Amino acid sequence: MGGVSQYSERTARPRAERARHVADLLRQQITDDAFPGGLLPDEGTLGRHLGASRNAVREALGLLREEGLVTRRRGVGTSVVAPKLGHGLDRLAGLAETLAGHGTVTNEVRVAETVSATAAVADRLEVEPGDDVVRIERLRRLDDQPLSLDTSYLVADVGRRVLDADLVHRDVFAVIEEVTGGRLGRAEVAVHAVNADAGTARLLDVPAGAAVFAIERSTFLPGGRVVDVESLRIRADRLTLRATLHRGPAAG
Repeated sequence: MGGVSQYSERTARPRAERARHVADLLRQQITDDAFPGGLLPDEGTLGRHLGASRNAVREALGLLREEGLVTRRRGVGTSVVAPKLGHGLDRLAGLAETLAGHGTVTNEVRVAETVSATAAVADRLEVEPGDDVVRIERLRRLDDQPLSLDTSYLVADVGRRVLDADLVHRDVFAVIEEVTGGRLGRAEVAVHAVNADAGTARLLDVPAGAAVFAIERSTFLPGGRVVDVESLRIRADRLTLRATLHRGPAAG
């Protein structure tokens, strides 16, 4: 049967730990879109194929329901609430570019203005505190459902031209390349998890305190000049961050 893999349950493990391991397996399969139509098999079938007890499966499904990943209804069974979409971290691409074919990405432009750089922003953009920079904040939606809240700061000479572009329907990366006349070079990315504050939770339509991905990204032109720094808050229940990693020499 598609969408399950063998799992040997050790009864000596604490009950909660067994449920967590089953939940991990099912979460990965849901992320990989392994269940056609989004409907999971019944608990008995899942238990047989995972080598887990019905109790462990039931508790695992309860964990996934608490995460908002599945819903359970009597007479219907367990269904995936919404498939998670993959966003690669091994290629520099905008959200609309990454999710092409998965729906329509639109942007609510909440802020688009020239401001004075704070010390923290100036340090990231490699400018002087008080210098003009451009700040853009957008609530990004996929098929009208909130997906991320993005705040970008751009160096003034590039950012002012970006402000004249269509920021409702286009990725900022594509606009930067258009106004600079060349491709972007590289980006440095840090990912961590935070609990959504009340304001962010309201905009992203998640409960206050829900876990969201927090991404800090600095983007550079080919010559090494930083052009854009971003703070992204992304719904962790809708997006999976992916990367293909190759083993090489250890960093010196």
